[in-house]
Amino acid sequence: MDLRFSPEDNAFREEVRTWLAANVPTDRRPKRGPEMREYDLAWQRKLYDAGWGNVAWPIEYGGRDLPLIQQLVWFEEYARTGMRPIDTRFVGLAHAGPTLMARATDEQKSFHLPKILKGEVVWCQGFSEPEAGSDLASLRTKAVVDGDQLVVTGQKIWTSFADNADYQELLVRTNPDVPKHKGITWVICDMALPGIEIRPIRTIEGGADFSEVFYDEVRIPIENVVGGIDNGWSVAMSTLAFERGTAFTISQVQLAASVEELIELARSRRSLNGRPVIEDDSLAQRLARARADCAALRALTYLGISKNVDSDQPGPEGSMMKLHYADLAKRVYKLGIEILGSRSLAIPHVEDDTEWIDKHLIAYSTSIGGGTSEIQRNIIGERVLGLPR
Repeated sequence: MDLRFSPEDNAFREEVRTWLAANVPTDRRPKRGPEMREYDLAWQRKLYDAGWGNVAWPIEYGGRDLPLIQQLVWFEEYARTGMRPIDTRFVGLAHAGPTLMARATDEQKSFHLPKILKGEVVWCQGFSEPEAGSDLASLRTKAVVDGDQLVVTGQKIWTSFADNADYQELLVRTNPDVPKHKGITWVICDMALPGIEIRPIRTIEGGADFSEVFYDEVRIPIENVVGGIDNGWSVAMSTLAFERGTAFTISQVQLAASVEELIELARSRRSLNGRPVIEDDSLAQRLARARADCAALRALTYLGISKNVDSDQPGPEGSMMKLHYADLAKRVYKLGIEILGSRSLAIPHVEDDTEWIDKHLIAYSTSIGGGTSEIQRNIIGERVLGLPR
């Protein structure tokens, strides 16, 4: 297995770096509401118009059909711009889009995929429920077949960007009389349908990206089902494989950049005795360990992407990347709080330093979203190491 970049890959990197340097937005992204949505979609439209909507997607949907290695190059260069890795475009580009390409009908793909890539729509994910998060197969939101429609009743929670979304990848229970993994259906839900109520959830860092979503006899056309009635678990595993595989590559690269920023902070800050913080041997060792762990995560990502070059979707190795990233992100951003000390508690946006408290708080979600770290360990044990359940 050759993990070196080719001359073509290096030339592509220069092309990407040059375009991003000239075109990345310089104004602050709104934190919520319609202004946030328009900011994200305007950026996606600019990317699409310049041929950067998604370099790995097929040409027929507006992509460039470039190799997975060059998609990695794009992710790395994009990450270095400091642009937010997860915004209102994320579910459409990293979840719904790849899942539709792998499992949807030609009609579903031709209608939805160009809209995602052109920055015309926002998608959200309707998977988790109050009693079905890590144990996703225990979901209770039900759908009853009524002629050519599914009638949906129930509740979802922690739905990212639901209040700004046009469509939702929705998991519903269509058969309660079979084992819980088998009676589930993956369906495209139009978020403007009657009977849908959205209640935003304010999170500890002050954001409101998540929502509760309630469904009161919402009627969804059966033609919106992806992968067939009662076959949604298989489709959902495709979605989660993409999320745990390549979707967080940008976050991983930005985490490594954060470690380098912290090392510079530790050199410039002084402790109470007047010495540079970096001279604390214990802290210096933890920073060195964080840098080494970021290098290991990058190597693991390269290995996973190399193995996926000839595959339609990521394998269980994606869980290894997600588990390592979730643990490392919490450790790195905790280090940031320790280095800054009381300055990290200042009012957000008054000082640049206060971004570290946001990163520290958000990092706790990395071991929950997309499947908890405990779930990832089970997947690694069973599907990678071959251990018994």
